Amino acid sequence: MAQQEQLEALKAQHTKLKDDISDEYARPNPDDQRIAALKVQKLGIKDQIADMERT
Repeated sequence: MAQQEQLEALKAQHTKLKDDISDEYARPNPDDQRIAALKVQKLGIKDQIADMERT
């Protein structure tokens, strides 16, 4: 997979995680542990995107 394709895939994953977090907050009883886990994943992807954009 070319670097640009990888970057686009990571951005899509980041957006999906953002939506998943929003969906979880919208639930009547949001699961704080799930939200925390999603945020960790989102941050990891954000770091990967930043690393790829620097190169």
